[in-house]
Amino acid sequence: MDVVVRSICAFVFLIILLRVIGRRELSSLEPFDLILLIVIGDLVQQGVTQSDYSFTGLLLSVGTFGILTVAFSFVTARVPLLRPVLEAGPLIIIQDGKLIEKNLRKERLTPEEIAEEARLQQIASLDDVAWGVLEGSGRMSFIPKS
Repeated sequence: MDVVVRSICAFVFLIILLRVIGRRELSSLEPFDLILLIVIGDLVQQGVTQSDYSFTGLLLSVGTFGILTVAFSFVTARVPLLRPVLEAGPLIIIQDGKLIEKNLRKERLTPEEIAEEARLQQIASLDDVAWGVLEGSGRMSFIPKS
Protein backbone atom coordinates (compact mmCIF):
# COMPACT_ATOMS: atom_id res chain seq x y z
CA MET A 1 0.00 0.00 0.00
CA ASP A 2 2.95 2.31 0.66
CA VAL A 3 3.96 2.04 -3.01
CA VAL A 4 0.49 3.13 -4.15
CA VAL A 5 0.48 6.16 -1.82
CA ARG A 6 3.96 7.20 -2.97
CA SER A 7 2.88 6.77 -6.60
CA ILE A 8 -0.18 8.97 -6.09
CA CYS A 9 1.92 11.66 -4.37
CA ALA A 10 4.51 11.56 -7.18
CA PHE A 11 1.79 11.78 -9.84
CA VAL A 12 0.15 14.81 -8.22
CA PHE A 13 3.54 16.47 -7.75
CA LEU A 14 4.39 15.97 -11.43
CA ILE A 15 1.05 17.42 -12.54
CA ILE A 16 1.63 20.53 -10.43
CA LEU A 17 5.20 20.81 -11.72
CA LEU A 18 4.09 20.54 -15.34
CA ARG A 19 1.40 23.20 -14.84
CA VAL A 20 4.04 25.55 -13.34
CA ILE A 21 6.48 24.86 -16.19
CA GLY A 22 3.85 25.96 -18.68
CA ARG A 23 2.74 25.11 -22.17
CA ARG A 24 5.68 26.38 -24.12
CA GLU A 25 8.09 23.69 -22.98
CA LEU A 26 5.57 20.89 -23.50
CA SER A 27 4.53 21.73 -27.04
CA SER A 28 4.95 18.27 -28.50
CA LEU A 29 3.33 16.12 -25.78
CA GLU A 30 0.31 16.46 -23.57
CA PRO A 31 1.33 16.68 -19.89
CA PHE A 32 -0.30 13.38 -18.92
CA ASP A 33 1.47 11.60 -21.79
CA LEU A 34 4.80 13.02 -20.68
CA ILE A 35 4.21 11.97 -17.07
CA LEU A 36 3.34 8.44 -18.09
CA LEU A 37 6.33 8.05 -20.42
CA ILE A 38 8.93 9.40 -18.01
CA VAL A 39 7.72 7.70 -14.87
CA ILE A 40 6.97 4.28 -16.32
CA GLY A 41 10.52 4.08 -17.66
CA ASP A 42 12.01 4.89 -14.28
CA LEU A 43 9.63 2.62 -12.35
CA VAL A 44 10.27 -0.30 -14.65
CA GLN A 45 14.02 0.22 -14.29
CA GLN A 46 13.70 0.13 -10.51
CA GLY A 47 11.64 -3.05 -10.62
CA VAL A 48 13.95 -4.80 -13.06
CA THR A 49 17.13 -3.93 -11.15
CA GLN A 50 15.41 -4.78 -7.87
CA SER A 51 16.16 -1.38 -6.39
CA ASP A 52 12.45 -1.37 -5.56
CA TYR A 53 11.07 -3.73 -2.96
CA SER A 54 9.61 -6.27 -5.37
CA PHE A 55 8.09 -7.00 -8.71
CA THR A 56 4.71 -6.49 -7.04
CA GLY A 57 5.85 -2.97 -6.15
CA LEU A 58 6.66 -2.38 -9.79
CA LEU A 59 3.20 -3.53 -10.87
CA LEU A 60 1.51 -1.40 -8.23
CA SER A 61 3.47 1.73 -9.17
CA VAL A 62 3.01 1.45 -12.91
CA GLY A 63 -0.61 0.38 -12.48
CA THR A 64 -1.33 3.34 -10.21
CA PHE A 65 0.16 5.80 -12.71
CA GLY A 66 -1.77 4.20 -15.57
CA ILE A 67 -5.05 4.28 -13.65
CA LEU A 68 -4.49 7.90 -12.56
CA THR A 69 -3.71 8.95 -16.14
CA VAL A 70 -6.94 7.38 -17.41
CA ALA A 71 -8.91 8.76 -14.45
CA PHE A 72 -7.63 12.31 -14.97
CA SER A 73 -8.42 12.23 -18.70
CA PHE A 74 -11.90 10.85 -17.89
CA VAL A 75 -12.49 13.55 -15.28
CA THR A 76 -11.36 16.36 -17.60
CA ALA A 77 -13.67 15.04 -20.34
CA ARG A 78 -16.69 14.66 -18.05
CA VAL A 79 -16.35 17.51 -15.52
CA PRO A 80 -16.01 20.89 -17.28
CA LEU A 81 -15.41 22.76 -14.00
CA LEU A 82 -12.13 20.88 -13.44
CA ARG A 83 -10.72 21.46 -16.93
CA PRO A 84 -9.08 24.81 -16.13
CA VAL A 85 -7.31 23.23 -13.15
CA LEU A 86 -6.14 20.07 -14.91
CA GLU A 87 -5.62 21.31 -18.47
CA ALA A 88 -4.39 24.56 -19.92
CA GLY A 89 -6.91 26.23 -22.20
CA PRO A 90 -6.19 28.32 -25.28
CA LEU A 91 -4.70 31.76 -24.69
CA ILE A 92 -4.88 34.64 -27.18
CA ILE A 93 -1.41 36.08 -27.80
CA ILE A 94 -2.12 38.21 -30.92
CA GLN A 95 -5.19 40.25 -31.73
CA ASP A 96 -5.40 42.22 -34.99
CA GLY A 97 -1.64 42.02 -35.53
CA LYS A 98 -0.79 43.31 -32.03
CA LEU A 99 0.92 41.18 -29.42
CA ILE A 100 -0.85 40.90 -26.08
CA GLU A 101 2.08 41.57 -23.78
CA LYS A 102 0.30 40.48 -20.58
CA ASN A 103 -0.32 37.00 -22.01
CA LEU A 104 3.22 36.76 -23.38
CA ARG A 105 4.65 37.54 -19.94
CA LYS A 106 2.31 35.01 -18.34
CA GLU A 107 3.64 32.25 -20.60
CA ARG A 108 7.23 33.53 -20.68
CA LEU A 109 7.20 34.02 -24.45
CA THR A 110 9.15 36.63 -26.39
CA PRO A 111 7.99 38.45 -29.52
CA GLU A 112 10.87 36.82 -31.39
CA GLU A 113 9.58 33.35 -30.52
CA ILE A 114 6.10 34.27 -31.75
CA ALA A 115 7.52 35.68 -34.99
CA GLU A 116 9.62 32.55 -35.51
CA GLU A 117 6.60 30.28 -35.12
CA ALA A 118 4.60 32.50 -37.50
CA ARG A 119 7.36 32.22 -40.11
CA LEU A 120 7.34 28.43 -39.72
CA GLN A 121 3.64 28.58 -40.59
CA GLN A 122 4.35 30.70 -43.70
CA ILE A 123 3.24 34.02 -42.16
CA ALA A 124 5.65 36.78 -43.14
CA SER A 125 4.57 39.42 -40.62
CA LEU A 126 2.58 39.47 -37.41
CA ASP A 127 0.68 42.43 -38.90
CA ASP A 128 -0.97 39.86 -41.21
CA VAL A 129 -2.43 37.92 -38.24
CA ALA A 130 -6.01 38.50 -37.08
CA TRP A 131 -5.70 36.10 -34.15
CA GLY A 132 -2.77 34.23 -32.64
CA VAL A 133 -3.59 31.55 -30.10
CA LEU A 134 -1.34 29.56 -27.80
CA GLU A 135 -3.17 26.26 -27.60
CA GLY A 136 -3.38 24.16 -24.43
CA SER A 137 -0.88 21.70 -25.94
CA GLY A 138 1.72 24.46 -26.36
CA ARG A 139 1.34 24.81 -30.13
CA MET A 140 0.60 28.16 -31.70
CA SER A 141 -2.24 28.73 -34.15
CA PHE A 142 -2.48 31.77 -36.39
CA ILE A 143 -5.58 33.00 -38.21
CA PRO A 144 -4.62 35.38 -41.01
CA LYS A 145 -6.50 38.59 -41.71
CA SER A 146 -8.95 38.30 -44.58
